[in-house]
Amino acid sequence: MIAALYVLGDALMVLGSCLLAYYARSHFFPHARVFYTGRFYLWLMPAALLIWILTGLAAGIYREIREDDWRAVLWDPLKVNVVATLVLMAFTVAVKEEYISRLLIAIFCVTVLTAMIALRLLARHLGPGLRATFGNVRHVLVVGRTPEALEIAREIEENESHGVKLAGFARVPLLNREGGQLTSAESGLRRSYPLYPLRNLAELLRAHVIDEVIFAVSRDELECLEETFLLCEEEGVKTRVLVSFFPHVISRVYLERLRDMPLLTFSTTPENELLLLAKRVVDLAMALALTVVLSPLLLVIALLIRLTSPGRVLYRQTRCGLGGRRFTLYKFRSMRQGADEQRRELSSLNELDGPVFKIRDDPRCTPVGRWMRRFSLDELPQLINIIKGDMSFVGPRPPLPEEVAHYERWQRRRLRMQPGLTCLWALEGRNKLNFRRWMELDLEYIDTWSPALDWKILLKTIPVVLLGRGAS
Repeated sequence: MIAALYVLGDALMVLGSCLLAYYARSHFFPHARVFYTGRFYLWLMPAALLIWILTGLAAGIYREIREDDWRAVLWDPLKVNVVATLVLMAFTVAVKEEYISRLLIAIFCVTVLTAMIALRLLARHLGPGLRATFGNVRHVLVVGRTPEALEIAREIEENESHGVKLAGFARVPLLNREGGQLTSAESGLRRSYPLYPLRNLAELLRAHVIDEVIFAVSRDELECLEETFLLCEEEGVKTRVLVSFFPHVISRVYLERLRDMPLLTFSTTPENELLLLAKRVVDLAMALALTVVLSPLLLVIALLIRLTSPGRVLYRQTRCGLGGRRFTLYKFRSMRQGADEQRRELSSLNELDGPVFKIRDDPRCTPVGRWMRRFSLDELPQLINIIKGDMSFVGPRPPLPEEVAHYERWQRRRLRMQPGLTCLWALEGRNKLNFRRWMELDLEYIDTWSPALDWKILLKTIPVVLLGRGAS
C-alpha cells in the first residue's frame, strides 16, 4: 500500500513539474527562442509520466520503502531521473521537431528531480502516520531454532517502524508440547517473545493475529513440515522459507513457475528483464547517436589507414559473447597485414599472464595504429557490434575462443554478461592488471551490476581514455 502511495506521489510530481516547467519557460524566458503554445506540449505529460514511473519500477525504488535511509531518499530519485532524462532526450532528438523547447525539457527534468527528493524528505516525517492509516501492521511468526531464525527476528525488530512486528517463535520438532518464553537474555533481542510448540499452530492461528510465517529450519527439519505448510496454505497465511541450507554462495534465489510446477531458481547473473531491456535501449540509442556524431572522425581514421598501409580498413576477429556465443568483432586495423601469423613468433614478448596476449610496443603495429591504440580509437567500429546487439558499452571484454578454452571453471562466469567496451578493469589500470585480478573485477561487476554502476564506469572511463592511461 505504501509503495502504491509513492507511485501516486511520484506521478503527481511528474505532472506538476510539467505544468511548472511550461509556466516557467513561458513567463521567465519569453525571449529565449520562439516558444509554441501549450497544445504543442500536451504529449509531454503522458510521455513523461510513463517514462518516469516505468523507470522507477524497473529500478526497484518502490520495492522496499525505507524513509529512514538517507541514501535511498537521495539516490533513488537521482538514478531514476538520470535514466528517464536520457530516454526523454533521446526521444526528442529522434523526433526532431523544431517546436520542442530544449529549455522547457531541462527545466522539467531539474524540477521533477527536486520534487521527488522533496516528497521523500516529507515522507520521513509522515511515513509512520501513513502506514498507520493505509497499512496494517503485519505480525510475523518465526519457525526454527537456527542462528538464522534469530537473525531474521533481529531484522524484524529493526524494521518495526515499517509495519512489521514479531509475534513470537515456534520450535521444531512437532512433538514439542510445551510452550514458554524466549527471553531477551537468551536471544539477544530487545524483548522477550512467546515460544510456541509448532504442533499447536492451528490453534495459534485462530487465537492470535499471524499474517506471515517464516521457516528458518534445517534441511532435515524441513522434510517433516509438509502438513504445516498445507495448514498455512489452507488458512491463507503467507509462508516464507529460508533456503540457506542449499549449497550456494553468491546466487540470488527466487521462485518461478513452469505452468503449475514451482521452480526454485538460483542465479549468479542479473535477471531483472526490465533493467536489462533499459540497458539495451540506452546502448542502442547512444551507439546510433555516436555513430552519426563521430562519422567525420571515423572517415578520417579510415582514410589514414588506407593511405599509410596496405590492407583492409576494418579488422574482423571472432570473439565470444554472451554465454559463449561467437560473433565477429570489428576494429580499425592497427597492425600490418599478416600480423596474426607472427603472434607465435612473438609469444616470448607477451607482457600479460594467463591465456591473453599483449605487447606494449607491439612491433606489428603501424604508426597510425600505435596512435589509435593509445587513445582506443581502434575500438570505435565496435559501435556496430553494439547496434547489432553483440556488445554493450559496459561489460566484460569479449575474449578470443582460444582464451576461453584455457579458463578455469570460476572464470567462465564472466561470459554470462553481455560483453562491453569498458568495465571495472579499465579504471584500475587496463593492461597493467594481472589476469586473475582482471577476472575478479569482471565478476565483481556482474555481482553488483546496476544502471547506476554502468554510468559511473562510463563517466570514469572518459578521462582514462582521453589521457591514454594504461593503453598499449
